[in-house]
Amino acid sequence: MEEVGGGKGRGGTAMKSMMGVSGAAWSSSPRVLYSFLVTLLLVAGRARMVDALRFEVPAASTKCLAEDIQPNVLVLGDYSVVSAGDASHRITVKVTSPYGQQLYFQDSVQSGQFGFTTKEGGSYMACFWMQNAPPSLTISVDLDWKTGAAAKDWDDIAKKDKLEGMELELRKLEEQVEAIHAEMLYLRDREKEMRDLNETTNARVAWFSIISLLICLSVAGWQLWHLKSFFERKKLL
Repeated sequence: MEEVGGGKGRGGTAMKSMMGVSGAAWSSSPRVLYSFLVTLLLVAGRARMVDALRFEVPAASTKCLAEDIQPNVLVLGDYSVVSAGDASHRITVKVTSPYGQQLYFQDSVQSGQFGFTTKEGGSYMACFWMQNAPPSLTISVDLDWKTGAAAKDWDDIAKKDKLEGMELELRKLEEQVEAIHAEMLYLRDREKEMRDLNETTNARVAWFSIISLLICLSVAGWQLWHLKSFFERKKLL
């Protein structure tokens, strides 16, 4: 999550490394395989599961948080007012898409939940503010923002597919690895788009510079011709 306009608290880590294990280690002890898979699951899961944060919302401003999400990703958010000093204080919540489409809106609430599936890639933003509150009031809000595999109801999936223990953990690991792979492809596509845009911009700037130079030379030539004609008419040359 990226905080827009400042605030306290931030969650979110990225998958950093993958360890290799030799074939002899796999065959020597099943516990090594189990420990490796559990460790891999925890490392992969941290990229999406540590997205709970707490921040402050002053009465005189709006606090917005955004995250860059790829298309066709499930997003769930749970929010609640932690401490306001007075139970009557409430907040207004609005969630918008990268193109400004309103995906969720609730006025004067203390807690709630929103969920949607992204249609396009980009920065999805959740904004929080208070209406008709004393100027000196500041409240704390908890937001649990989940995307991808972390947003799925794994208890329901386990019951439906009759998964238990290791099978469920492996399914979670598979979903998280697929999500990481899809995000890497999405970031690669975004990087390609930015590179193409930079190259196009550089080419346009180069052509603009060449055209500007030609115009300057043409104007200079025209001025010399005009001055020469003027002096010839005045018989100064």
